[in-house]
Amino acid sequence: MLSAEHVKSRLQTRNRPFVSIPSTFITVLLVSTLASCGYQFRVDGAGPTIGGATASTLTEPPPRLIIRTLVNNSFEPNLEMRYTNYFRDEFSAGSGAQVVPESEAADLVLTGRILSVIVPTLSFSQTATLESRTEVIVQILVEDVRSRKVVWRQLAKGSSEFFVTPDLQFNRALQNRAVEQAGRFVAADLAARFLLQLETGALTMQSSETDPEPQ
Repeated sequence: MLSAEHVKSRLQTRNRPFVSIPSTFITVLLVSTLASCGYQFRVDGAGPTIGGATASTLTEPPPRLIIRTLVNNSFEPNLEMRYTNYFRDEFSAGSGAQVVPESEAADLVLTGRILSVIVPTLSFSQTATLESRTEVIVQILVEDVRSRKVVWRQLAKGSSEFFVTPDLQFNRALQNRAVEQAGRFVAADLAARFLLQLETGALTMQSSETDPEPQ
C-alpha cells in the first residue's frame, strides 16, 4: 500500500518537463557506433580537385592527326624540322588530337608554312642596339582526310625578346634561342586553338558541310 506522499512524488516525476538531447550529440554518437561496428561512409565519384585542370568535355575518341613537315618561306634557314617537332610535341600534349606518323591512317592532316622571321630593335643607344625581338608568323591548314576539305586554317604569331651584347657570336646564339622560343609559343597557341575547335564541334561541322553546286 503506497502512502499519499509516495504517490504525490511519482506524479511529480511523470509531469516533469522532457529535456531534449542535442541533435549534434546524437549524430556524433551514431557515427561513432557505426564506425566501431565496421561501417564506413563512402562518396562515389572523383570529387572536386583543388588546383587541378578542368576536365575535357570531349566524349568521342580523339581524332588521329598527321603533322607534315612545315614549309620554310622565311629567310631564316633550317627552321622547318625544328618547328615541325615543336608542333608535334605541343599538339600531342594539348590539342585533344592523337598525333600519328604519316605512315598510319589518320582523320586529319596538318600542313603549314613559316611565312616570316623578323628581328626588330626594341631599344638602342646612340652607338648600339641594346635589345631586340624575334617575331615569327606561321600559317597552318587542317584538312579532313575523307572529304579532302580544309576544315580549319589559322594564322599565328609568336615573339621572344633578347638583349644584345658586344659579342657578335653570343648575340647570334641569343637570337637563335629567341627564334626557338617564338616557335614554341606559336605551336602552343595553335594547339590550344585547335582544342577549342574540337570542343565546340567546329571541325566536324566544317567537314560535313557540302560544297555549293556550280551555277
